Parts: sequence; C-alpha cells; structure tokens
Amino acid sequence: MADLPARARVVIIGGGAVGCSSLYHLAKAGWTDCVLLEKNELTSGSTWHAAGNVPTFSTSWSLMNMQRYSTELYRGLAKAVDYPMNYHVTGSLRLAHTDERMREFQRAKGMGRYQGMDIEVIGADEIVKRYPFIDTHDLKGALYDPNDGDIDPAQLTQALAKGARDMGAKIVRFCPVTGVRRENDEWVVETEQGEIRCEIVVNAAGYRAAEVGKMFGRDIPMMVMSHQYILFEEIPELAAWSKEAGHKLPLLRDVDTSWYLRQEKNGMNLGPYERNCRAHWASADDPMPADFSFQLFPDDLERLEWYLNDAVERVPILGTAGLSKVINGPIPYAPDGNPLIGPMPGVPNAFEACVFTFGIAQAGGAGKVLAEWVTKGATEWDMWSCDPRRFTAFASAPDYAVAKGMEIYGHEYAISFPRHAWPAARGRKLSPLHDRLKALGAQFGAANGWERANWYAHPGDDTSEEATQTFRREGPWQKRIREECYAVRDAAGILDLPGFSRFRLAGDGAREWLATQITGIVPKPGRIGLGYFADDHGRIVTEMSIMALEENLFFLITAAVAELHDFEWLRSHLPQGTAISLENATERFTCQILSGPNSRAILAEVSDADLSLPWLTHQSCRIAGRWLQLVRVSFAGELGWELHTKVEDTAAVFDAVWEAGRKHGLKPFGMFALDSLRLEKSYRAWKQDLSTDYTVLQGGLERFVKWDKPDFRGKAALAGEKQQGVKKRFVTLVVENPGECDVPYMATLWHDGKIVGETLSGGWGHRVDKSIALGMIRADLAEPGSTVEVEIFGDRFSAVVQKDEPLWDPKNERLRS
Repeated sequence: MADLPARARVVIIGGGAVGCSSLYHLAKAGWTDCVLLEKNELTSGSTWHAAGNVPTFSTSWSLMNMQRYSTELYRGLAKAVDYPMNYHVTGSLRLAHTDERMREFQRAKGMGRYQGMDIEVIGADEIVKRYPFIDTHDLKGALYDPNDGDIDPAQLTQALAKGARDMGAKIVRFCPVTGVRRENDEWVVETEQGEIRCEIVVNAAGYRAAEVGKMFGRDIPMMVMSHQYILFEEIPELAAWSKEAGHKLPLLRDVDTSWYLRQEKNGMNLGPYERNCRAHWASADDPMPADFSFQLFPDDLERLEWYLNDAVERVPILGTAGLSKVINGPIPYAPDGNPLIGPMPGVPNAFEACVFTFGIAQAGGAGKVLAEWVTKGATEWDMWSCDPRRFTAFASAPDYAVAKGMEIYGHEYAISFPRHAWPAARGRKLSPLHDRLKALGAQFGAANGWERANWYAHPGDDTSEEATQTFRREGPWQKRIREECYAVRDAAGILDLPGFSRFRLAGDGAREWLATQITGIVPKPGRIGLGYFADDHGRIVTEMSIMALEENLFFLITAAVAELHDFEWLRSHLPQGTAISLENATERFTCQILSGPNSRAILAEVSDADLSLPWLTHQSCRIAGRWLQLVRVSFAGELGWELHTKVEDTAAVFDAVWEAGRKHGLKPFGMFALDSLRLEKSYRAWKQDLSTDYTVLQGGLERFVKWDKPDFRGKAALAGEKQQGVKKRFVTLVVENPGECDVPYMATLWHDGKIVGETLSGGWGHRVDKSIALGMIRADLAEPGSTVEVEIFGDRFSAVVQKDEPLWDPKNERLRS
C-alpha cells in the first residue's frame, strides 16, 4: 500500500474504472504528478459487480464518440500496459419489434458510419444466421454492431491502474477521504492517513459521489438503483454450437421488452431493466451504509419474473438452464441517465467524473474527456450531454432525482422521440401564467425544470403520451402548430417563455472587458445585439443577447439550460481584483414573446411605450401599471417584441395584452411553433446548432466578427482558419419530397457516394411549406443551389443548399416594419 504524498497536482477520489481511466489519461497527457485515493480496494464500488458490457450504440453523438473511443482503447490496452485482460468482441444484436425502432436503428447506423463504425441494420432471416437459438416470428429486424462485446471490469481497472503507475502516477488504497478545504488557492484533501495538498480535485466516487460532493458544498443530482442480472448454468446445446463455431454468440438485446442476454462461457447472463424497479438509499429508513465495498443487495427475483419469461420465449434454450447466481448491486443514475463529466458547478479547480450508469462501456472515453477538461480546459468533442452544469439546483432535490432515475432505468432502452416528454417529476418550476395557459389547452415540456407550452390542443385532440411516441411529422400537434405559425404570420401570437438565464454585468470597465470576450461589437446604450463567445481555438462556446442599459451596465440573456454553464464562463474569465460585478438575476425576471403584424396595434392600446423605435432597441415602459423592459426583437421572425417583466408582474401584463389582443386575432403559440418559425429564419439553437464542435467561422457567423478590434478571445485561431480556408460551413437546406419524417439531429449528408456533412436541426417550416434542415457541409458544397442527399432514417432524399439568408422574409422587412 503506497504512502500518502504531501502534495500532488491532481487528486482523484474514487478507484473504479472511471477514476483509474482518468488517472491513466492524465498521465498520458504528461500530468504524472497525480494521485488517486480509494477508500477500500480498487473496483470495490459498482465496478466489481458490473456485467462488463461494452456497446458503442447511442443516439447521442457525444456518447457514441465516447463509447467508440472506449472500444478502440480496450482493444490495445492489454498490450500497451502489459497486463492480461479478457475482452471479447462478439458483436451484438438489438431487436426491433416496431417500425419506429427500425427507424432509430437506421439513425444510429448513419451516425456510426460517420464515426467509422460498420453498424448494420438486418432483417429477421439474417438474425437467425447470426443467432440460431432465437425465435424471430414477431420481429421487424435488428441492428448489428460488430464492435460490441464484454470485458472483465476488474482486469480493465487494474490494467488502467498499472498503466498510470508505470507512467509515474500514484494510487493510495484503503485511504478514505473525510473532508476537503480551500487554503491559499489550493485544495487540502483530508484523509484517514493525513492530508494531501493539490491544485485540482476530481470526484470519481461512483455511487458515493453525492457524499463526496457535500464536502465541496455541492448537491449532486443523482440517486442509486438496484440492478440485478442472473447467471445461468452451462447449456450443452450452446456449448456444442460455440465449440463448432469457434466463437461466442453475439450479445442480444431485446430493447422493446428491456433486457440483454449474453453468453457467459457456455452459460448465459440475463440482465433486465424492469419497470417495477427499486431505488436504494433513497429515504431516511434506508440510509447508505458507511461502507458497502464488495457487497450486494439481497436477491429480488420477483421483480424479474416477467422479463425472465419473455427472454425464455425469445431464446428457448435459456429455459433449459439452471440458475447459477444472482447479482444485485448499486448503480448510480443522474436524472437523465447520462454521467457527470466536467467542471464542478460553482467550485474552483474541481471536476466531476461520476454517476456512470454504464461505467465500463464509457470509462475509456470518460478518462479522455476528463483529462482534456483538466489539462486543456476544453474537450475535443462537445460534451454538453454529460456536463454537470446541465442541471441546476432543482434537479438535486432527492424526490426529483429518485423519480427521474427510476423513470430512466425502467425505460433504459426507450426511443427518444422528438415530440415526446417524460412525465415523471414534472411541474418543478411553474410560470405565473401556467394555469392560464393550461386552461387554453397548453401541452407542456420542461426546460431546466421550467414548464413551457409546446403546443395548444383543442377539445378532442389526442394528448396522450402514446400519441407522441413517433418520428413521424404528422400527429395531433401538427395541425395546431400550423395554426399557431399562421397566427404569428397573419395576426399576432403570444408565447410565455419562463426561465431565460439572465446576468447583470456592471461596473467601470465592463464594456471594455465584454468587448474582449465576444467576437463582435458591444451594443450602445438602448440597443441589444447578439454576442458570440469563442474559446481560444475559435470554437463556439455560447451565444448571449447583450442588452445595454448604460455605458457600463448590461443584461446578458441566454438559454434556460445554459444558466450555470454561461454564468461560470463569464465569472471564470473576469479579471481578479476587478471593479466589475456579475450577478445571476435569472430567478427575478421572466419573458413573454409578442410577435406578428398586429403586435404594434396591441401594444399601442395597453402600453406607454414609443413603438416607433427601430428593431434591436429596448426601452422601459408600463403595461397595466407594471414596469417592464420592452425589447424589439423576435425569434419568430416577424414584427415583435419581448416583454421582460418581474416575475410578480407577469400575470397582470399578460392579462392586459391578452384582453387587448383578442380583437386583433391574438393566439397563444408554443415552443414547437417557435422552433418551426426560427428554422425558416436560419436562427441557431444553443447546443444544437451552436457548440464547440464548430468554430465561429464554420457556424456562418463571420458577420458577428469584428476583425479590427485590438483583440478578443479566439481571434488568432479564427484569423488562422480564415487564412487557411474554412473546411466546413453552416448551410440551410430544403429537403425535396422528404416523406413522412423531418430531418433528425446528426443525420448524414452525402454527395457522390461520400459523407460530406451532418445536419444539426430539422423540421417543417409552415410559412414556406417546406422541410428544412440546418447543417454543416464541406465548404466546396456550401454554394447556393448545390444538391446533396440527406439520410433520414436510412433513406436518402435530395436536399438543396439555400442562399445565406432566411427562407422567410430574407431581407428582414417584416422584422423591421
């Protein structure tokens, strides 16, 4: 057992697969002065009892990247670190019972092909050739992933640990961390063996991550599930087949009934994700023990009975095997099922690499990502899907985390449909208008916990959850979305938009500092404009609306889900000892959008504002005796204003506008309509069209770059890119004869049989009556009129590159009217 050093550059808390991978990748990056602390033996948490499956499949671009990297790392790891490992690359079959599942598979196939993986979608006859023991009578087909397989979790962890040690990193076992404190801009990590000082701390404590988080004053949004899998005795028929074939069966997943089945030597391993699942350590009468190392929960096979029977019907030879062993252990879950990798919100020089539901499959990629965060301050791939800052305080409430964790677990293999919203633990943040909108037929979705109307149903419309479980464009919502878009086009629409993140920036030097942080110009007092923040590589970090109230007083407004991410970006770049103040004012204000040709007439009846002020201006005024900031912008692409009010004044302002607007044709509209309207204007959405996967120039945002400024973050990188030539460019595409589905995120673009780009957003534009996609394409094909093919769920459709201007109102005449 190694002695505890007095100091290190980085201390990692937690010795599972992810912690050891983080240490290994830090050492590979040259940061060898790093120490990992483990309270027991390595692997003593979730790692030791993990099944060890290593899939690449995901419909998340970043998670697929991370899992793909893991498989590539694991193939050569034993040789690289000189440590034996059992890693079986068997391939896998995911079964499809429905056409919608086949569409999901086609989408994953396209994404995998783009990342260099030979994923196939096959029919029922081909399934039997690869898996002769299966009953396929009710199947549509399957996805075959040749890179899938399984690995021994303990061997993997020890191999990563050995590799890290060989490069000079240290591991101290049986060294529980008891606390942390901040002294002289460094961390002091307190342990039972003494103290260790360091620059940076990483929480990789697995299902104990919340316990470690509290040492930093951080409430981590997580819970712990009880996950069981069953090992079966040898099956002679399987043993004979495997001997003759010379290999194992592919790993089988029946994702529509929610279980996996893996050959384990000559027996089998069945792992269900049951709907009637159980959370552990989630209440006062079930506290987490002080130590649960290498322990399991009692068997609870009654929960699995239905899934076992279903698996036997699908693979009848399973019914001939005796049960050998049941593994029932703790697995952590975040509210969306993704891990937490990245900066610890609100805590300097602290990072998280924890709450991994699929820690073995993701450990390799997670170590790479964590090491990049620590050593470079940024990651190769945009990792917002795993960024701890995607959750704000509401998500850490135990009842919320437990409800969402159980929902995710019970639907682990569920399809992510574009119009579907999961129902558990909703209603966390309600607008003052919530009940009014509900009475008008609002069907809600959640953004950073805020309930927002997605669309407005009429009596008799199908508002069931089942109706939303489709990729098809048409549904009960489509007619209503069209009506809402037409109301905004022809009369006026009002949309309640609670949750906008807003920050108050003030003090001497605020304007000059802000000018160094954005690529473009800082608006003058009374004006508002978009500011794009680039990193040192010129990549798009975020977009904020900059509202200048005075020379050195600004409100910075950004997406609801960007609250912690953007606030920390601003705060972390403020110079030390500055007179500039930065305040998060998100909870004090809210917003409504009033848009359409009749919006001026409506406001004229209820406000004292000067409605002749031009586009991109703002002013203080009163409606119903209440103060508001009236901002002449419109994400809907029509004449319009944003009405920014104090939360307590919102209902009075809405009521006045609603009453005055009814005779002018005012209708409520929702987020689905707004998405359609913004696509027609080629307006970008945060972390969809705007991300660190692309530079500001690739994003088609050069008009927001003021090259003659003395300096701004990313300027040198962008200047170099411009000189060398931009290789990819943002384009708007119109899809010709698109069929019954619109373009999903990360659909592949083809030209002359080669992959030339990807889509970022897609949907139907009701004002132009076309299927629209926003995407990135090889620069030589970005010319207007170029024709490419877009792959939509396996089928290719012709798509035409449009001019670099909006499809709707290309000269912005309606906006400026």
